[in-house]
Amino acid sequence: MIRAYKFLLRPTARQAVALGEMLRDHCSLYNGALQERRDAYRHASKTTIRYGDQSVQLKEIRAFDPERQGRWSFTSQQATLRRLDKAFQAFFRRVKNGETPGYPRFKGVGHFDTVTFPKDGDGCRWDSTPHDAQTRVRLQGVGHVRVHQHRPVHGRVKTISVRREGNRWYVVLACDDVPAEPLATTGAVVGIDMGTTHFLTTSDGEYVANPRFLGTMTGELAEAQRHLAAFPKRTRQRTRKHRAAARNVAKLHAKIRRQRADFHHKTASALIRDHDVIAHERLNTAGMTKAPTPKPDPDNAGAFLSNGAAPKAGLNRSILDAGWGQFLTILANKAESAGRRVIAVDARNTSRTCPPEIGGCGHVAKENRATQAKFECVKCGFAANADHVGATNVLNRAGLVLCDAA
Repeated sequence: MIRAYKFLLRPTARQAVALGEMLRDHCSLYNGALQERRDAYRHASKTTIRYGDQSVQLKEIRAFDPERQGRWSFTSQQATLRRLDKAFQAFFRRVKNGETPGYPRFKGVGHFDTVTFPKDGDGCRWDSTPHDAQTRVRLQGVGHVRVHQHRPVHGRVKTISVRREGNRWYVVLACDDVPAEPLATTGAVVGIDMGTTHFLTTSDGEYVANPRFLGTMTGELAEAQRHLAAFPKRTRQRTRKHRAAARNVAKLHAKIRRQRADFHHKTASALIRDHDVIAHERLNTAGMTKAPTPKPDPDNAGAFLSNGAAPKAGLNRSILDAGWGQFLTILANKAESAGRRVIAVDARNTSRTCPPEIGGCGHVAKENRATQAKFECVKCGFAANADHVGATNVLNRAGLVLCDAA
């Protein structure tokens, strides 16, 4: 299996400065390569420059600017150029498919936060033998940086990435040949229904509360954002106070992300530990949180009819705060490591179908969902919690999938 391990770095003050310079110089290389592609296409008869053309120039660039480009790993700079090439490939693919193109943009220093080393031992080295009870990672141009390794690393380290998140630095190890660690079988299967009132409901009738991390910190976050927005535009990005206010907003968002990820990991671990098979709905969160299409008013030119955008925005915020996509990804990864099975089933009408498994008749109708929380079949009168009904139907559909597979 392929797995990623993320550890906190503990650089010295001098190493932290060097890490910042490494990001700055790789960002400059990325922007310079992007500018070259733009100029070649606009002013040289629509000439297309590719990764191979720009990679060949690296030696000259490093020799011309040894202080800013020559001090860093050659392969990490190649990875930065591949990153730009990948952005262009995605751009041309979207153009070909008729989607919104999204031309690659220049990166500000504050928005270029990752440098990747494609191979362990080439410009970087993961030191698996700790010195003075401290694990270290060696980075060319930076030195041996201490790592807070909170869990063992299994498999073979393939790539190493250094990432900045706010004022913190992390190292991410991508490893392959990671052995599975199967858990003892329990004989239990469960279906789960994702929601916003409850984070999830199981087919066993258990409810996991939705912590609403973003909603809990709304007041503090709004105050920090108001303080940031109060700075005049002419002084933004120029004063120490403005930069401190921006860091405060980023710090709050990072705290929310960490809290949400911790909750997702613990909830997924509990499900994996207690069940052999977990079934869930196949959710398209991007489509569910898409803004409603504007409705032009046919009687008034330039005016629009109400399209429910305001209430939809509140629902979108709740869905994104719950982080269903991240949770289901974590659940799938943990299940693979533990030898469990996760089944995604069609989500259509799971909360509108009267469940025969718990006394229903199987009738499907929109009117069966009386309210957000109440299910009442219009045919047989069966009543239950709507989320519990949804989880039961998810489990039933997973059973049909298992039968078809057998």
